[in-house]
Amino acid sequence: MTNTRYLIPTWKKAPFIRLLIPLIAGIILQWYLQFSLMLVGIAIGCFVLLVIAFRLLPEKTRFRLYWINGISINVLIMAVAALITHQKDIRSTSAWFGHTYKDSDYLVVRINEPLTEKTKSYKAEGIVETVIHHDTSTTATGKLLLYFSKDSLPPAIRYGDKILLHKNLQAIKNSGNPGGFNYERYAAFQQFFHNAYLKPGDYVVLKEKSANPFWQWIYTAKASVLATLKKHITTKDELGIAEALLIGYKEDLDKDLVQAYSNTGVVHIIAVSGLHLGLIYMLLLWMFNRIPVVKKSKLLKVIFTLGCLWLFALITGGSASVLRSAVMFTFIILGENTGKKSSMYNSLAVSAALLLVYNPYFLWDVGFQLSYLAVIGIVAFQQPVNNWFYIKNKWVDKVWRLTAVSIAAQLLTFPICIYYFHQFPVLFLLANLIAVPLSSIILFMEIFLAAFSWVPYLGIYAGKLTALMVMIMNKIILWINELPIALWDKIPANLLTTWLLYALLLGICYWLLNKNKALFRFSLWMTLAFTAVHAYGKWVVYRQKKIIVYNVPQHRAVDFIEGSSYQFLGDSILLEDGLLQNFHLKPARTAMQLTRRSDMLAKTDKEQRIFVFGNKRILLIDTALVYEPPAQKIPVDIIVLSRNPKLYIPQLAAVFDCRQYVFDASNSLWKINYWKKDCEKLLLRFHSVAEQGAFVMDAE
Repeated sequence: MTNTRYLIPTWKKAPFIRLLIPLIAGIILQWYLQFSLMLVGIAIGCFVLLVIAFRLLPEKTRFRLYWINGISINVLIMAVAALITHQKDIRSTSAWFGHTYKDSDYLVVRINEPLTEKTKSYKAEGIVETVIHHDTSTTATGKLLLYFSKDSLPPAIRYGDKILLHKNLQAIKNSGNPGGFNYERYAAFQQFFHNAYLKPGDYVVLKEKSANPFWQWIYTAKASVLATLKKHITTKDELGIAEALLIGYKEDLDKDLVQAYSNTGVVHIIAVSGLHLGLIYMLLLWMFNRIPVVKKSKLLKVIFTLGCLWLFALITGGSASVLRSAVMFTFIILGENTGKKSSMYNSLAVSAALLLVYNPYFLWDVGFQLSYLAVIGIVAFQQPVNNWFYIKNKWVDKVWRLTAVSIAAQLLTFPICIYYFHQFPVLFLLANLIAVPLSSIILFMEIFLAAFSWVPYLGIYAGKLTALMVMIMNKIILWINELPIALWDKIPANLLTTWLLYALLLGICYWLLNKNKALFRFSLWMTLAFTAVHAYGKWVVYRQKKIIVYNVPQHRAVDFIEGSSYQFLGDSILLEDGLLQNFHLKPARTAMQLTRRSDMLAKTDKEQRIFVFGNKRILLIDTALVYEPPAQKIPVDIIVLSRNPKLYIPQLAAVFDCRQYVFDASNSLWKINYWKKDCEKLLLRFHSVAEQGAFVMDAE
């Protein structure tokens, strides 16, 4: 008699995965297809009746038609997910201020968080409570992004204050630059659709206040921790990293330093996540196991541990990755103290489902995606990777275990990192081996500093030691970042190549684990598909010929693109490898695989104003010019106006036979509006880059 080993599929050990899939599908369908509330309600009603009717069938019939019940339940979950997504969209409520607001209206807005200092302003989230139209007040709701102008002193506004605002709101829009970050969608997922830049005369602080005592305490606690860190850590770079590492405060971070952490694959250290909560959890266990009263009571230990974890999660801002970790640790703690441990995959599925029910838009949050993928990678592949080598030495084995965790986490996160950031940190293993232990020590030191800073001398020396450790970590990360092979940058990726890369990766991993020939063949097919898609992309790049007028506020930026080469015409500051170029121009050049800059793509006339590129003639004007009307109009395809030249459209129309006028983002909006009116009168085509996004034209 032989023993047969039965392999239980993951979806049977973790049944919640089967419920999570239709939940995610329903959220995606609702966001992209925008089903009406009535249609969603009808679908829920019909499939509830279908599930009930199935239960009334004879047992033999139910067994034969089991698949109908399965489909009904899945579609019902999808419909419920669509309903939740619909209801979470503030625009679906009749009270949303956007339905009634007019430019001349007044708004009563409650400040919903402490002001955050930016480079040129103070930022805060506002909640609209009332819309005042002439003499009529209407109760309303909705969120606003408010930016208060920076004067010599910050505005006397606190959390819970109410202001009477009279300033035309601006709809949040994308830059429209190819490959650019979809800020409009990002803001919409957080229920922001408008913003306002306020000067002192645009608002009045009202006497009435409305502050939630619990959140007031949370904000006060956060401010107290920040004040302690600023008092004892005086150097800017060390302070910024210390604040981000402990409580996720990122306003004091140096952008170049953050880029170095990103380039080396350790940016997760300064984005509060599961690593931080895991360390806090270990500290709490150690501490509560040494307090006699708490140690003896399992209930008290659970209450205090969960309470501290959730307070930490809220103080750090409650990001998707932190909430995921808090929910996961909640399940782990409850499971350990009730003796009911379940599959880690099931716990992950339950936590994801709870968070998506709370906020369906977490599904598009990069932190949420990376957090779950990293944990799934560790659960699935850490042990197999660890088994690659048998190491006798205890300390070397610990180093290898940490390395195995980093490799396992990277396996499932690197394709999506390439998709979002178009780069891969080649030296992530080296950086993580140094930064993870070092940052763990720094985190404990910061907790000690925050707790005992009131003790004479103890706070001073703890602060100096913390600053020293952060400085050492920064120098190591900057050194690794400077190595020639530290970063593989400008990697082209789209949604299709990302899915193919995941299919290829998972096929290879599970083939190696299970030695399954079918998975090996699948991997080969995915490799062929991935290669074919990339080859097609290269062919498209070889054939491309475009003109792009970028949307860079207060700057002129034009690219002539041919194949993988580009010629740039614009402000010299955009030639520098800084924030402006990285945010506005680099994503487009990466998406279009532009690798070589040239100054010889477009031909110009003697006056260097009309550029001939492909079959297009482009006139760039950035100064006032006087033209004599010619006997025959000069043909041009595009006229690009930049830097507020003192020109009138009728004058240009009398000289040039132009098919398209383009007003770039270096012009003032009032002047663009003036030009637009002239174009409308003369029935001329125009494009306002500042309002409509980047202008893109094929030059073939």
